[in-house]
Amino acid sequence: MKDRVNIISKDVLSDNWYTLHKVTFDYTKNDGTVQRQEREAYDRGNGSTILLYNKEKGTIVLTKQFRMSTYLNGNEDGFLIEACAGLLEEDNAEDCIRKETEEETGYRITNVQKVFESYMSPGSVTEILYFFVAEYEDIMKVNEGGGTDEGEDIQVLELPFKKALSMIDAGEIKDGKTIMLLQYAQINSLLT
Repeated sequence: MKDRVNIISKDVLSDNWYTLHKVTFDYTKNDGTVQRQEREAYDRGNGSTILLYNKEKGTIVLTKQFRMSTYLNGNEDGFLIEACAGLLEEDNAEDCIRKETEEETGYRITNVQKVFESYMSPGSVTEILYFFVAEYEDIMKVNEGGGTDEGEDIQVLELPFKKALSMIDAGEIKDGKTIMLLQYAQINSLLT
């Protein structure tokens, strides 16, 4: 594929929070013709996400926090229920999710399992998200969670697994990564 793409220019449109590039390139189509195209790509780095689950109690741990982009797109109060997640920054994916789990949920987890990775919005965002699952127990709770980054105001939710699944159908859980992890747990019978 690399021989089908020739980047002509890559200009920074914004470098305020993360980086938005405008990329001009020549693309060789399947029929051999070359077409000049332009795309904008938002680079915010890669991330990790995790579903914490407790087989004995039949519960999972999610978070609830304000997301401005959903508010601007019609989410009435702007809050989303979602799986714990964070950007890798300088960590590898597993170290990142261990740290984020403790900061956001208050659980210090020991055994995490990577289940897959996915581009979440490949039409405009460069991010790859690494998906994990881990069992938790009450004794792993070391603090109240809620986040440590400036501006974070995270609520920790422990929910019955079946209720979380029904919340997808009811439109109460709309976050893609969370739906993917809940469906992974259902397909692979992590909980009953």
